[in-house]
Amino acid sequence: MSKGSKIVHASSVHNPFDVRIFHKECRTLADAGYDVVLVVPHERDETVYGVRIRAVPKPKNRLRRMLCTTWQVFRAAMEGKSPVVHLHDPELLLAGLLLRALGRRVIYDIHEDYVTSIRQKEYLPRWVRAPLAGIWNWAEVAASRPFRIIIAERYYARRFPKGAPILNYPVRRGVGRPAASEGANADRPRVLYTGNVTRDRGALRCAEIAALMEGVEVFVVGRCSNELVEEMRQIAGNGKERLHMEGGDAFVPHERIEAYYAEEGWTAGLAVFPPSPHYMEKELTKLFEYMEAGIPVVCSDFPVWRAIVGETGAGICVDPQDTTALTDAIRYLAEHPEEAARMGRRGQELVRTRYNWDAEAAKLLALYEVLTA
Repeated sequence: MSKGSKIVHASSVHNPFDVRIFHKECRTLADAGYDVVLVVPHERDETVYGVRIRAVPKPKNRLRRMLCTTWQVFRAAMEGKSPVVHLHDPELLLAGLLLRALGRRVIYDIHEDYVTSIRQKEYLPRWVRAPLAGIWNWAEVAASRPFRIIIAERYYARRFPKGAPILNYPVRRGVGRPAASEGANADRPRVLYTGNVTRDRGALRCAEIAALMEGVEVFVVGRCSNELVEEMRQIAGNGKERLHMEGGDAFVPHERIEAYYAEEGWTAGLAVFPPSPHYMEKELTKLFEYMEAGIPVVCSDFPVWRAIVGETGAGICVDPQDTTALTDAIRYLAEHPEEAARMGRRGQELVRTRYNWDAEAAKLLALYEVLTA
């Protein structure tokens, strides 16, 4: 490693304290001795955990972000005179090509499967989605050829066979702490969902639990549109007082989510997503976060998720379209607290030994040693 080498991470879309970008990648590199600058929309320049945040103005809408913020991010990345620029958004691909032409080494970090994501965008007319996804597939693959590619999911390798997998496993912070399922109260079950709250991430299922299971407290922590919040409360009906939502239409800091994980007495962590190509092959980050906290998981019975949760004994997989199976799984965990606690401890052990950031951090540092040599 060239100790002290300056490197720039850049995003026009993400929150400055995004878990993958800031808490995993930037902090790992800063701890290893790199001079890390994160260019991102933010209120002010500041240094946090050794990472220097270089703020650009927050855009007021999506069009302004694409037309103005990308240019501002590009200029700020150039100012840093870093030999390596690490990009986190597809709308920065053109900026990346310019940076590459100017002699920078560019990493393109692929967080999402944008092709399948386009295919299920509800705001797009159905007839537009397939051709638009095809055009995007061609454009993203072609534009990223001059870059070093990092992929956040194994299956992205089908599109980017030369991509280096740096997976979204959790940082091990809870080693040695009691499983969060310890002390669960069978008479007052508590279930938790964390992360962005949308229909395709099972938001309506969370509301249905509050409506159908008398006495169950449902905690939903993450960004959620005001319109969807209201719809969820309507679905919850008489159970809306037991549907606790934190976040609304605003980013919830990961430290706040960690505070929920640190609480004791959770019956289950929820990830009951409707079937969709965009999620069925993902190694969903929240699964590992629940497991790291020692919370039994109740999730959709997708083959990849079943291998992580069901077959390892870290939780229960259910048909996401079968409401009875979902409520039965929660009821089983509430009525069998000792088994639920064992599931929580199994999850913690799996994260300690297999699904953790340590190995991913080592791969990231090895890549940077080559690029900064």
